[in-house]
Amino acid sequence: MNDITQNSQSTKILIIGSGGREHAIGWKFAEDFKQKNETVELFFIPGNAGTAQIGTNISVNSVDEMKDFAKENLIDLTFVGPEIELAEGIVDIFQKENLAVFGPHKAAAQLEASKAFAKDFMDKYGVKTAKYKNFQGPMLAIEYLEKQDYPIVVKASGLAAGKGVIICQDFEEAKQAVLDIMEDKTFGDAGNEVVIEEYLEGFEASILSFFNGKKIVPFVSAKDHKKIGEGETGLNTGGMGVIAPNPLFTDEHFKMFEEEIMEPTKCGLIKEGLEFAGVIFFGLMITTKGVYLLEYNLRMGDPETQTTLPLLENDLFEVVNKAIKGEDFDLTFKKQHACCVVMVSGGYPGNYDKGFEIRGLENVTCPNFIAGAKVSGEEIVTSGGRVINVVGLGETLKDARTIAYENIQKIHFDYEYYRKDIGVIQ
Repeated sequence: MNDITQNSQSTKILIIGSGGREHAIGWKFAEDFKQKNETVELFFIPGNAGTAQIGTNISVNSVDEMKDFAKENLIDLTFVGPEIELAEGIVDIFQKENLAVFGPHKAAAQLEASKAFAKDFMDKYGVKTAKYKNFQGPMLAIEYLEKQDYPIVVKASGLAAGKGVIICQDFEEAKQAVLDIMEDKTFGDAGNEVVIEEYLEGFEASILSFFNGKKIVPFVSAKDHKKIGEGETGLNTGGMGVIAPNPLFTDEHFKMFEEEIMEPTKCGLIKEGLEFAGVIFFGLMITTKGVYLLEYNLRMGDPETQTTLPLLENDLFEVVNKAIKGEDFDLTFKKQHACCVVMVSGGYPGNYDKGFEIRGLENVTCPNFIAGAKVSGEEIVTSGGRVINVVGLGETLKDARTIAYENIQKIHFDYEYYRKDIGVIQ
C-alpha cells in the first residue's frame, strides 16, 4: 500500500468512472476541502456533465493511459469507481508505480468478478450465505436442478453489469436459465460458469464499508429499490432509488451482520493474503433465520454512494489516507435520513432515446448527482438510462422524502420517469 504524499500547493485527486457515484465521490471531496479552506483539484476519467462542473474530465481509454496521466500530473490519490477496471488490475498497475490508489488489487477483486470464487470464499470462512453449487457446464447443472426445491436462483458467475441473476419458479424455468446463460451466452463470458443457489425469502439491505487491510469499518445501512415499477414491479434496474439508514434493518440485524458476515470476511481476507485499502459492499438478505450475505461488491454501490456520502461526517480524504497507510479509523454519520430518487430516460432499462435537454437543475436546493448526461454546446443533455440522482436529507425519513420529491419536480427533460414510492415502507 502506497502512502498519499500531498503536493505543496493543492491536493490532486483522480476519480475513475462516469456515473452518479463518481459525481458524488467528487462532490464529497470538494465539500470537505471547502470546509478546511484548502484547495483540491479533481480529475475524472471519463466523467460526465456533473463532474465537469466540479473538476476536469479527461478522455483516455486504457488503464495504462490512466496510470500515465496520474504519474504525469502528480496525482495524490486515485479513487476507482467501477468494477471493470478493478477486475482488470488497475490497483496493481498503479501500485507498481508507487501511485496512491484506493481499491482492491486484482486478486481481491475476484470476490466481485467471480460469484463462484466469492461463494467458495464464504463457505471456506464460515460467512453466513445461502446453500449453493458451482457448475462449469450446463448438463451437470441441469441434472442438479432436477433434485432441487423451488424457487431457486441461477447466477452467471462473472461480471454482468448488475444483471445475470435469475429467480426461477420451477425446473423448466431454471433449465432454460442455465441454457440461456451457458449456451446462448445471454451475459457473454460472464456465463462461462454458473452458481445455483438456494432462494432466500426476506428483505434486502446494503452495507458499504471501508477496509484498511486489518479492519472493516461499516457505513450506515441502506435500502435499494431495484425494480423499474412502483411497488417493486417490472424489470430489474441498476437502482431507482435508495434510502439510508434502512428502517427495517435493526440493531440486532447489525450485530448479526458484524458477527456472522463482516468479521469472518475480514479474517478470510487476511488469511488468504487479500489485504487492501478500499471498499467492501455487502449485499444482504434478512430472513426469519437471520442475516445472509448475497454478494460482495468491491467498490462503492450506485446509488447507495449518492445516498450515504451526504450523511458521512468524516473528511473523506483523511479516512482514505488512513486506510491506505493501514491506520485505524472510525466513521461517523449524521443523525439524519437520506432519500435518493433516480430520474431515468423513458424506456429504461430497455431501449431509450438520448440527447434531450435537461432543464431546471439551477433550481435544485439539495444534493443532486448527474449520472447519464453530457455537455452539448451550452446545454446539458441526457446520455444514459439513469440520468440524475436527487438526494433529500431530513430529520425523519418523511422529511427526506419530501425534500427529494419537491426538488425532483424542478427538473425536466423529455420522456423523464421516476418512481413516486422511493422510501415508502410496506
